[in-house]
Amino acid sequence: MLDSATLTEQLKAEAHRQGFMLAGVTPAVTPTGLARFHQWLESGYAGEMKYFPDRAHAYEHPRHVLDGARSVVMLAMNYATERPQTPGAGEGRIARYAWGTADYHDVIHERLHQLADYLRALAPDARVRGVVDTAPLLEREFAQLAGLGWVGKNTLLLNKHAGSWFFLAALLTDLELEYDAPHVANHCGTCRACLDACPTEAFPQPGVLDATRCISYLTIELRDMIPLELREGIGNWLFGCDVCQDVCPWNRRERPTDEPAFQPQPAFDPVNVVELFTLDDDAFRRQFRKTPLWRSKRRGILRNAAIVLGNQPPTAAGREALITGLNDAEPLIRAASAWALGRDHDSAARAALAARQSIEADELVQSELRMALGQAND
Repeated sequence: MLDSATLTEQLKAEAHRQGFMLAGVTPAVTPTGLARFHQWLESGYAGEMKYFPDRAHAYEHPRHVLDGARSVVMLAMNYATERPQTPGAGEGRIARYAWGTADYHDVIHERLHQLADYLRALAPDARVRGVVDTAPLLEREFAQLAGLGWVGKNTLLLNKHAGSWFFLAALLTDLELEYDAPHVANHCGTCRACLDACPTEAFPQPGVLDATRCISYLTIELRDMIPLELREGIGNWLFGCDVCQDVCPWNRRERPTDEPAFQPQPAFDPVNVVELFTLDDDAFRRQFRKTPLWRSKRRGILRNAAIVLGNQPPTAAGREALITGLNDAEPLIRAASAWALGRDHDSAARAALAARQSIEADELVQSELRMALGQAND
């Protein structure tokens, strides 16, 4: 078998051929940020993401991801494309990572499989596993240990040459490879751009994210109604959020990706949220099944669409869409549509709310209807 230095060099070269722009290697050790992770959990900042506390013990060492793991190859795949268009009336924004024609998990998993096969060809007895942000692994901690960058005040990994517009992935193996020096410097300095720009004030302190206030969490992970005090902060974000990346000075150096699967679909930059209300379950499945938006399902996306419309000046098209949502079979969509219509003082909006209230049986929706009608009376 090749010596560890040659093996590592060839593995990194193959990683670059597979489309990963950064590759670094670190020993499989207990991550340095483990105590901060547990403190984050104890503070309740994970919200409804129960998979974090349910697997908390597994984050203690990479061997819980791959038995006998000795090395972690950290990888970054660029997803930066063109700068987003400014949404107009009836339009919303999708985070740039979700603009493409495929779910990034599928794209990266395929590359990881090829990279794992390459390593097994060089070392037939090696145990290997590739993971993309679903395994109990503190990826940003290991990426820093592998020399790929530092964790910024917005809790994202930053690289001086690539900013933060990239996905992280890991290839774990029981082989001992040649290790890179950790990235020890922090280049954020006194900058507070990301902290000050967050519309929902999701950073209680630099380097700590309260996910329960984060727009990405609220529009993707949260299954219930978005808390009332945070709805205006959603602005025009339909799925995810890029605010803390958009304002980061290090992202001025972004390099566009040439990965075809990550190129933006015209309908996603921006997205017509009014048209979403015309999609039934089958139509939604056909349009979004292979994209990241499928994670939120139809009920979540239309909830978000209603919030986006409620945050915009009312239009006839938006009002009609919300009235459609107000009579949807899904209570969550009806509730969000009621809130949005309550911000529209048009007589048609009030009439639709009153009509729905007379037949509504769901208490969540009734609560939103009462509030909306009270707003309409102001």
